[in-house]
Amino acid sequence: MADRMPEEEQDEVSQLPAFEPAKVTLTEVGNPGTLQYRVHFSYEGHVISPWHDIPLSASGSLEGPFHFCCEIPKWTRRKFEVATKEDDNPIKQDEKKGVLREYKWGDMMFNYGFFPQTWEDPDHLDPDTQCRGDNDPLDVVEVGVRQMKTGEVQPVKVLGVLGMIDDGETDWKVFTIRLDDPLASVLNDLGDLEREIPGAVTALREWLRVYKIPEGKPVNAFSHDEKAQPKAYALKVIRDTHASWLASHGAIRSERRGRRATSFGIMSSPSMSEMGLTSNGSNGSIAAAPAQ
Repeated sequence: MADRMPEEEQDEVSQLPAFEPAKVTLTEVGNPGTLQYRVHFSYEGHVISPWHDIPLSASGSLEGPFHFCCEIPKWTRRKFEVATKEDDNPIKQDEKKGVLREYKWGDMMFNYGFFPQTWEDPDHLDPDTQCRGDNDPLDVVEVGVRQMKTGEVQPVKVLGVLGMIDDGETDWKVFTIRLDDPLASVLNDLGDLEREIPGAVTALREWLRVYKIPEGKPVNAFSHDEKAQPKAYALKVIRDTHASWLASHGAIRSERRGRRATSFGIMSSPSMSEMGLTSNGSNGSIAAAPAQ
């Protein structure tokens, strides 16, 4: 039987209009290639957070399909990422000490982004990886033939997952494919991906292993004897990280402090001060501010 959302959440979702990715509007602020450049999201005229406001599930089921938000289009190398510590969480180009970051190993060979409403909890020690979460939404690799755009949202099906260990933290990479991809009808699990695109899983793992070497950093490691895991395991990772989001970011927003947003019932993301939130220690996670 397919895993479903919690009953109260499912009942609420069933009464709401469906989220339509085509209604997401992207607004660029600043010039590409600058520290000020941002891609902001809105839906039916309301500013939204791509991390907190776009529903994870595209069907109401935690079996998928799921909404994928692209940060880095395939065949490009600028390291775009969702700005998890900024109001409304736009996409920005990552920087280090004021210098914009690019993948020096070469262009990304896949569309790369994240699943909304997920969170790799830095306080959770994963029993399989023996590492804690990286404090970010769940990373997603989309292996389809089409190049996506930064900020584009599309429904995808899950194929498998690779457990990467980055600087001592768990950093899952979920393999997916867009529902409208030419190969989507024959790709349903990790074995299908290896059969239809031989060598793809190995190539993806090796790219992820070595891409930081030109920056003077060591190679990344992988859990599970460096073997990617099938769809069933990936769905467990998605359920766990969604539960972590619900218990932290989602729980605070469910108190309805802040401004309401779109017709399908999500909340546009208020600033931390509007939500009564404070930064919780050095890992940057959020917590409710003390009562005054």
